[in-house]
Amino acid sequence: MMSLALKSLIFDWRRFSPAVVAVAFSGLLVLLQAALILGIFSLSSLYVTRSSADLWIGYPGVQSVDLGRPISDQAELSAWMQPGVRQVEPFLWGSGEWRTESQGMVNVYIVGVSLDPGALALATVLTPAQRANLAEPGAVLIDDGDVHKLGVQLGDAVEINGRRVHVVGLTHGLRGLGGVNVIASLSTTRDLDPAAGPAGMVAYVLAQFDSSKAATSAVHRLNRVGQSSGFEALSTEAFAERTTSYWLSESGAGVAFLFGSVVALAVAIIITSQTLTAAVVGSIKEYAALRALGFSMGSLRAIVLEQSAWVGVAGLAAAGLLTFLLAFVARAQGVPIILSPLMMVAAGAIIILVALGSGAWALRRVALADPASLLL
Repeated sequence: MMSLALKSLIFDWRRFSPAVVAVAFSGLLVLLQAALILGIFSLSSLYVTRSSADLWIGYPGVQSVDLGRPISDQAELSAWMQPGVRQVEPFLWGSGEWRTESQGMVNVYIVGVSLDPGALALATVLTPAQRANLAEPGAVLIDDGDVHKLGVQLGDAVEINGRRVHVVGLTHGLRGLGGVNVIASLSTTRDLDPAAGPAGMVAYVLAQFDSSKAATSAVHRLNRVGQSSGFEALSTEAFAERTTSYWLSESGAGVAFLFGSVVALAVAIIITSQTLTAAVVGSIKEYAALRALGFSMGSLRAIVLEQSAWVGVAGLAAAGLLTFLLAFVARAQGVPIILSPLMMVAAGAIIILVALGSGAWALRRVALADPASLLL
């Protein structure tokens, strides 16, 4: 049978609807803040997650993919010696000054990738045709989201570090978090920034294996060799997580986002608690009538908490619907949004706890439900 708390909510829905709206927007705020934080900072690991390598070999302790330092060619040889290895390729990360007449100078990262049709680096982004275009000396690719910032169009010629290059193609979804990224071949990258790969050294070595078990075993073996040879092996998932964590925890932007989320959650809790308290106060006469019918104070408190739980459930459903609608709009506009199942479960738990906590805060008003007040 339907409980008394739920019946009262349905009958007097106008009184409790502001509380449902407050909970819904609290949940929307929590979910979107978390989704935006993860979405924005996941941009820092795009070059890792958009590649098909099973592991990355870089400088020991490297914190982020954009902080790569040259490692010796011993890393590539060691990777080829691992059982179950299928493919190994170098990856360069340099820097430069992009100069145009219209925009002046823009600092850019130069990403050097293999041009093989089945290359591991950016395997899910670059097409074989784009890799073939990069074979031309001085050819580069830029992201379509950086066209305005760089002040060029497809086919334009510019200078990087004083050397002439020309834009032969546009990528999509590769806008960098720490700056503008320019993609080139390995040879072009070395010409533009000799420090990116001096004496045959590379920033990273990417490797793919026959199975995940072989890749996991290779990580342990490579790290034993790397202790003396000056390199460290990481699985793709571990390197992407390390990169995102670095930007999230070490950068000032990450701390600011987290502080803003805490403030937003505190505001949501205050608004929800005040709204629920107002709804309880508005129902004091109904609670007083229940006292007159023999309900104990404990029963009234249980009714208020159950009403708070139902308000939380209704608000959670509304927040979920609004979140998915806004996330769809955001993705259509190119705004990075990440909604993981774990995040949604955690946000749902927070929303229910906010509703129950607000109901518990409103319990202090239940003591006003004196049957004598019905005579007034």
